[in-house]
Amino acid sequence: MTLGQMSEVLFLVLIPFFFARLGVKKMLLVGMFAWVARYVLFALGNNGTLVSLLYAGIILHGVCFDFFFVTGQIYVDQVVQRTQRASAQGFIHVVTYGVGQLIGSWAAGAVVDHYAYAQDAATRHQWEAIWTVPAVMAAVVAVLFMLFFKDPPRYVVPTAHSS
Repeated sequence: MTLGQMSEVLFLVLIPFFFARLGVKKMLLVGMFAWVARYVLFALGNNGTLVSLLYAGIILHGVCFDFFFVTGQIYVDQVVQRTQRASAQGFIHVVTYGVGQLIGSWAAGAVVDHYAYAQDAATRHQWEAIWTVPAVMAAVVAVLFMLFFKDPPRYVVPTAHSS
């Protein structure tokens, strides 16, 4: 988990650099495809010879979180009128960390239950299949986003003299 936190701090610092070069749409797409890669790494890894894949997936946390969630919050600040920004940020928070996590945890529980089986009086799980489900879902969302989201004009970092 510490590797994921260090990755998040690193990419948080790098956001302005990438934002100026990539723009909103490409930053969000990098974040979305990083989620796909992360879930694929978790699907393929194990706690034996392929443990390095699990660590790589953990390290991807910074790109996933910062390039998707933080970039999304910055985008909202760009497009929403100043008087509505707090409400818009609050709405995003409720949708992603409230309703989104509620639906996500319910769906994840259903997927885990679906790929569970009994063996020697213990429950085992088909982790490759379990992690493939969110990887496919994230890939579908990323492709739809790529096709339908219109890239706004490039973000200009405000200076102390601009309003």
